[in-house]
Amino acid sequence: MTWQPDPEWTPLTAGTGQATGGVWRTPSGVVVKRLVPGVVDPRHHAYWERQVLVAESGIVARTAGLRAPACLGVERDADGITLRTAEVAPAAWAPEVLAAALGRFAACSVVEPAWGARNILRDRLTTVERRGGWASLGADPTITELWNRRGVALEVLHGLPRVPTHGDAHPVNLLGRDADDVIAIDWEQFGLGPVGFDLGYLLLATGAPLDALLESFTAEYAGPGAVRCGAVLVAAYTGVSRAAWAVGRPGAEEHLEGLGQLGGVLAEAVRYVS
Repeated sequence: MTWQPDPEWTPLTAGTGQATGGVWRTPSGVVVKRLVPGVVDPRHHAYWERQVLVAESGIVARTAGLRAPACLGVERDADGITLRTAEVAPAAWAPEVLAAALGRFAACSVVEPAWGARNILRDRLTTVERRGGWASLGADPTITELWNRRGVALEVLHGLPRVPTHGDAHPVNLLGRDADDVIAIDWEQFGLGPVGFDLGYLLLATGAPLDALLESFTAEYAGPGAVRCGAVLVAAYTGVSRAAWAVGRPGAEEHLEGLGQLGGVLAEAVRYVS
């Protein structure tokens, strides 16, 4: 019999990962996420079972800064996996407070699991290359230089300290509050990544000044030079890739406007790869 959600469950809009087959809230306040088979490489950023493994293992159940909601049950069947977690009440967060929480999370000691994501940006740039690179954005010299030196950027990131990384540190995922720490959802891309990776995503999502975010992050994690390098490179390559993908699609204006606001970050990224 094919798995189906209970008709009494309320569909939620959250959860757009490649393996997500739907997210619902039960009348008792439990969040149910359905995962469907997809990418099977346990190191790929979109490995389909990772969210379940994060929940079952408890690897980020008690980490400082960021932690996962309580796992209430996992059910596996022939067609996928059903994950039940505690509902997370949304909290209001200033970008700088989120940056500080990410800094505390990065400072945690976490043993890398065999299924943790690695090389998220490398995987994503490989996909971008298959789609024609950044050609849709024209011949801007800064963007062209970054694209041509993407291999150097990946090597620079590879040389940075590897720290616990949520992998999609957008405020929509940095949802709930537990004292000064964040209850985060959607751990599909969790792993050990280059320091500054999560901060780069937060920079793109909030548009807050890099220096302010960096100050908050490094108040909790020593090493501002490495953090800045990681954040700048991740924000630059991710932001340009998103804009290139958006050209010709609905909503492209938002991505292109965001790219226009990244001028200083792109110029700094060029210096890191030159």
